[in-house]
Amino acid sequence: MSQAYARPTFPVATQTKYTKIGDVHIAYQVVGDGPIDLVVVPGWVTHLEVQYWEEPSIARFFERLASFARLILFDKRGTGLSDRVARNALPTLEERMQDVHAVMDAAGSKRAALFGISEGGPMCALFAATYPELTSALIMSGCYAKWIRDDDYPWAPTREDHEAACGAYERHWGTPIGFKTVAPSAANDESARNWWARNLRLGASPSDAIALLRMNIEIDIRAVLPAIGVPTLILHRAGDRLINVGNGRYMAKHIPKAKYVELEGPDHLPWFGDANAVLGEVQEFLTGVRPADEHERMLATVLFADIAGSTEKAAAMGDARWRNCLDSFHRLARQQLERLRGRLIDTAGDGVFATFDGPARAVRCGLALSREAKSAGIEVRTGVHTGEVEKMGDKLGGLAVHIGARVMALAQPGEVLVSNTVKDIVAGSGLRFEERGTQVLKGVPGEWRLFSASAA
Repeated sequence: MSQAYARPTFPVATQTKYTKIGDVHIAYQVVGDGPIDLVVVPGWVTHLEVQYWEEPSIARFFERLASFARLILFDKRGTGLSDRVARNALPTLEERMQDVHAVMDAAGSKRAALFGISEGGPMCALFAATYPELTSALIMSGCYAKWIRDDDYPWAPTREDHEAACGAYERHWGTPIGFKTVAPSAANDESARNWWARNLRLGASPSDAIALLRMNIEIDIRAVLPAIGVPTLILHRAGDRLINVGNGRYMAKHIPKAKYVELEGPDHLPWFGDANAVLGEVQEFLTGVRPADEHERMLATVLFADIAGSTEKAAAMGDARWRNCLDSFHRLARQQLERLRGRLIDTAGDGVFATFDGPARAVRCGLALSREAKSAGIEVRTGVHTGEVEKMGDKLGGLAVHIGARVMALAQPGEVLVSNTVKDIVAGSGLRFEERGTQVLKGVPGEWRLFSASAA
């Protein structure tokens, strides 16, 4: 049941198309129809149909960009769905810059803002300096001008550091190698880890990836920075574990009139961590308007309940009896929610998702529902958690919702399982709790102490 809340459905990206420059085909997509053309130039290794759209939290990031711009995405030559290139003929920055030009032409873009991420930033900077008439603005997130340490550039890694990294990537290619560095806030999220590994595997072979990485290491565009005359926004997270924040500060100092915004957090990839902060800066820079937080945030207690062993029960009962069972369960749930002033959010499948403005009533509702359902021959498992939720119209989202669903998934038949947060808040309520140990909740950072609830 938890998947219904943790994995919302997103619109499918537009068709992948191809343009050709010389003998090389470049894959690209155009998403949205906003008044501003925005070309995203990604870093290192990508795959159009995996990088942007397979993981819902990442898809949300790019859908937000497409809500105010006509978004142009592409795989650089040598990666993803674009043509591979011989390792003895790796593309230079100039050649990759021409790929951007070709993709803009194919998409019918006369002038565009460029959004460079990681190694994509130097290419965007070179393009903006070379083709100011085609570039309405330049945005760089987690980028660098040079990536090898020097006496006057002490925040870059040493060549030895890079060689060690190349060796590790080559040995462990196809696994989530490097994910803890580029997205430490999501390091324990299995879905995000799988996305990263799949994007690497489909984006390039191990040998091609290492060859491209070694090429990226040699990039040095310091001499180009003073020639950039288009409006420029530089975003960098203070704790970026891949590209030290000194790189962003250096570029901001050397690009005339650049706006520099240093954000909190350790994540290198902008769609992890506080992605809304990144999106807000980008939207305000390009449109002049920073949208208010589109989701109302509030503290709430979430309750998830479902029928234990539902798949086996449905098979054993047959369709008609199973529908009757579901109807009985949902009727009992509504009765208890009404009695204890809970708000029903959804009854997807064999489950119930509800919220309360007080955790004690949520726990008592779970206990009453379990008791009444058992009298009707139905075993129910329930999870309760209190945390900040996002109100999106009639729906609720946010990490607290995912935690509540994951807690329920660990409950035994007939059990009301609660988080440590709930136990602490309801102290003195007369409810009793028995510790069930510390658990790792799938897709949720950290470890969580869980407790089985019972009435006094």
